[in-house]
Amino acid sequence: MSDVLTIRVPKELKERMRRLDNGWSEEIRAFIEERIRQLELAELIEETTKNPSRPRTRVDSTHLIREDRERSPP
Repeated sequence: MSDVLTIRVPKELKERMRRLDNGWSEEIRAFIEERIRQLELAELIEETTKNPSRPRTRVDSTHLIREDRERSPP
């Protein structure tokens, strides 16, 4: 299901768009989706830096490296 979104653009811009028929609906839809992803990511980063939800843990990296080396063939 989809909704219709209507915007106003100056007449000159509308004429230029018509002259350069470029599949504007798809292009505008893709731009909006990408911009929403950017804004959601920025919001998530801001929220995470303000309120870290999990405490930081310390991990013994030597154990992890040794475990990885044991699994990998030479």
